[in-house]
Amino acid sequence: MARHVQSLAELEVLCNQLYEGTDLAQRIQAEKVLLELIDSPECLSQCQLLLEQGTTSYAQLLAATCLSKLVSRTTPLPIEQRIDIRNYILNYVASQPKLAPFVIQALVQVIAKITKLGWFEVQKDQLIFRDIIADVKKFLQATVDHYIIGVMILSELTQEMNLVDYSRPSAKHRKIATSFRDTSLKDILMLACSLLKEVLAKPLNLQDQQQQSLAMHLLKLVLNCLNFDFIGNSADESADDLCTVQIPTNWRTIFLEPETLDLFFDLYHSLPPVLSQLALSCLVQFASTRRSLFSNPERAKYLGNLIKGVKRILENPQGLSDPGNYHEFCRFLARLKTNYQLGELVMVKDYSEVIRLIANFTITSLQHWEFAPNSVHYLLTLWQRMVASVPFVKSTEPHLLDTYAPEITKAYITSRLESVPVVIRDGLEDPLDDTATVFQQLEQLCTVSRCEYEKTCALLVQLFDQNAQNYQKLLHSSSRNPLEITVQEGGRLTYTSTDEHDAMDGELSCRVFQLISLMDAQLPRSSNEKVELAILWFLDQFRKTYVGDQLQRTSKVYARMSEVLGITDDNHVLETFMAKIVTNLKCWGRCEPVISRTLQFLNDLSVGYILLKKLVKIDAVKFMLQNHTSKHFPFLGVNDNYSLSDLRCRTTFYTALTRLLMVDLGEDEDEFENFMLPLTVSFETVTQIFNNSFKQEEAKRMLIGLARDLRGIAFALNTKTSYTMLFDWIYTSYLPILQRAIELWYREAACTTPILKLMAELLQNRSQRLNFDVSSPNGILLFREASKMICTYGNQILSLGTLSKDQVYPLKLKGISICYSALKSALCGNYVSFGVFKLYGDNHFDNVLQAFVKMLLSVSHSDLLQYRKLSQSYYPLLECLTQDHMSFITSLEPHVLMYILTSISEGLTALDTIVSSSCCASLDYVVTSLFKHIAKEGKKPVRCREISQDGQRLLHFMQQNPEVLQQMMSILMNTIIFEDCRNQWSVSRPLLGLILLNEKYFSELRASLITSQPDNKREVLDQCFRNLMEGVEQNLLVKNRDRFTQNMSVFRRDMADALRCEGATEASSLDMMS
Repeated sequence: MARHVQSLAELEVLCNQLYEGTDLAQRIQAEKVLLELIDSPECLSQCQLLLEQGTTSYAQLLAATCLSKLVSRTTPLPIEQRIDIRNYILNYVASQPKLAPFVIQALVQVIAKITKLGWFEVQKDQLIFRDIIADVKKFLQATVDHYIIGVMILSELTQEMNLVDYSRPSAKHRKIATSFRDTSLKDILMLACSLLKEVLAKPLNLQDQQQQSLAMHLLKLVLNCLNFDFIGNSADESADDLCTVQIPTNWRTIFLEPETLDLFFDLYHSLPPVLSQLALSCLVQFASTRRSLFSNPERAKYLGNLIKGVKRILENPQGLSDPGNYHEFCRFLARLKTNYQLGELVMVKDYSEVIRLIANFTITSLQHWEFAPNSVHYLLTLWQRMVASVPFVKSTEPHLLDTYAPEITKAYITSRLESVPVVIRDGLEDPLDDTATVFQQLEQLCTVSRCEYEKTCALLVQLFDQNAQNYQKLLHSSSRNPLEITVQEGGRLTYTSTDEHDAMDGELSCRVFQLISLMDAQLPRSSNEKVELAILWFLDQFRKTYVGDQLQRTSKVYARMSEVLGITDDNHVLETFMAKIVTNLKCWGRCEPVISRTLQFLNDLSVGYILLKKLVKIDAVKFMLQNHTSKHFPFLGVNDNYSLSDLRCRTTFYTALTRLLMVDLGEDEDEFENFMLPLTVSFETVTQIFNNSFKQEEAKRMLIGLARDLRGIAFALNTKTSYTMLFDWIYTSYLPILQRAIELWYREAACTTPILKLMAELLQNRSQRLNFDVSSPNGILLFREASKMICTYGNQILSLGTLSKDQVYPLKLKGISICYSALKSALCGNYVSFGVFKLYGDNHFDNVLQAFVKMLLSVSHSDLLQYRKLSQSYYPLLECLTQDHMSFITSLEPHVLMYILTSISEGLTALDTIVSSSCCASLDYVVTSLFKHIAKEGKKPVRCREISQDGQRLLHFMQQNPEVLQQMMSILMNTIIFEDCRNQWSVSRPLLGLILLNEKYFSELRASLITSQPDNKREVLDQCFRNLMEGVEQNLLVKNRDRFTQNMSVFRRDMADALRCEGATEASSLDMMS
């Protein structure tokens, strides 16, 4: 007993260190020891000890956590043991109802997991884990504390049943969830509603914590029932406004009773805010009930009850002063229009009164911009959808939107303008700085403002003129700052312009173009970043609407602009755009947001042939092409005032500039040399620094900038002629400098990443630009340089040793992923004949493949799949190697080959289809190579013995490790039968080869699945498997593969039907599939 007490004391100390400790090292050590406890055979007895004798809540929490992990294992505990754990916990919480809430929550979670995972398990002809509802009813008959625990069990169980565990087959989850929905969920909802009625019937004592706790857990239970994924569509929670709740048809009676909605509206009005917002959350789901649940008269009646509740809330708005209630009520209003048509809403009794109340509520909300800003989205969604529906309303009843929509628009605009002085005066956070939210709101507002658009335009013109006059006055005085910012919103809001109102758009646009002239005249003496960003956003919207390849030349937008500004067509507008771009690049060199937004605008303009032809005639463009130096454009400078991340925008600049250069370049090498002159000068400077004094920091900054510039140029050169000019310029003189930089600064990702990305871009054979002339060695020369760089980087980066978790990606894995991407481009580019390397004793190809292996072995399998960019470069590269360089794969050491095959095996189940498809293709090439070798061995002509050494090595490896291919066959069969297989064709290709190579194992898999099902299903499943191989021959010819793929498509459908039918047991015994 002494040992137990001692171990209990030790465990409690570890618990305190883990949950309360402030020393990070101590916490990590405690976590490590406690994780070992879960894997030890003593785990259950230790958990029991902690629960029964632990003196702190944290000890009990640890026990619950360990039990949760224990029962969630892929290999389940014996059924008797799980029953014992469940009964023990039920008795434990029944005997100690005063435990800490978080301990009860954790223990209840264990019960829910056991119930879910054992939902279909049978003992003595009884579904042993389904009697949980009966157990809960015992709790409901005892004290209030027991009552609460019973409700918590049901709530947690409902949530657990809805929770998708991606480590288990999705079909199994759906089958359990569907069965729970059909057998238990309706009863649970009805029970919860009846219990809530009892709570409401009693006089509410707001000081009684027990009563509040009970009401809270009951409301959470109802919410979990209504949030259930009824049809398995796993709705994305971020798409909140698109949600429709697919209530089962047999729940109709609950929803048709007016008392159900009344109950939750009454609860909202009776409960304190912390609970009433849960009642509103339930009402949000009620408002989202699918339309097809009701007939037309029933739906009208249901909507009438919802609207009546809305009216009651708005007439008694005290509860809406709570941010939680306010937010849920805004969601509730938005869902009304999501689920019901405007034609239905206008027919509701009291519609005119309710729409007035909603409009007043919206206006008040917009005016109080600092209160719950995230909820405004839902109100604007409601109005946006209402206005968008106006053309489709057939009802004669007035919708009144032409009265209220302009008021909403006016409230939004004026409230945002009025917020500016308050923000400046009180030093508050500026709501207009959150550009993503502002842009989203303006997208919604532009629809609302189309209703009575003349009023919107008149308001904007009035406010804009008023602020512009104030601004001009202030320019002559000393205090400039406050009102400069107010102009911004006017600039932004001109996006409310639309195609149908071109003349009014022209009136608004004139003012912004005049503002641009006024602002640019003040530069660089006076400037405002926010106004500049707003103007750029306006210019981009104007470009999308009125400038482009499909331009309406007769657009009325130019009528007013030609009168005021002399801008008669899109050519004049393009000149204004380019003048603005050049001004910004000259004057805003130190402001990264303005520079990057300006360059993005330039980049957008440079896409499209017709626009490019117009742009190159403009003087500002000619100036940029001839003067792209830091003297004219300070952001191209590399001094210490700029952070290294600011240099990223240079790639965008040079991409756009090179597109403009390409329009008239043709084969003019002198023109290209002139364009590259600033880069030539910079490279020569770096060369001198390398050869002489070596100012490390300056050289590094210059090289980072040059690498980014050249990547932009290389990206835009899509013809063989222009790419060859770049290659001739860079190859002999400047690639060695980049190689030197990789050797020197391999530890600094800020330097290596741009250089490696440049090399990866140079290796891309986009538009066949690298298909050099037959007499040219350029393809091989380029590959040799790439090989040197990858080998240098690979060898150097491995010398860093073990890196911490937060450093491993930026310092190592990111670079490796770029190397793999570059190598893949080279291997798949079709511009290098790799056979010549071995023929002429050149080891560059072998070296780069060995570097690939070294880098790969330094990465764990979990990292390969955890880091998306790494997995998306490694697996396509591996596909390329197995397709064209199988001799290299078979020549690898057994442990390396095992590593690669294991990575394929793990990637087969990846959620990313790029990864899983590449794994299937790689596996197919390996299996096909092995199958062909065995087929040739069977024939054994003398001349084949020499060239079959590669195949012999592969065959020997597979004979030594037969479980490798067997496991992959299991995974693919599991994917086809049980999973949501999104790349069926890819999966079918390697599967045929695996079946032909492992016919005996395939028969065992098949028998295992069939015997796990009831007798009445076995014949159907057996027929499915026979149909799968029907007409399939013993070869891997394309025709035979296609036949198998067709069969597999039918097989997958038939198996799903057979396993879905009533009476089929869940194939939980398919451990062969794990």
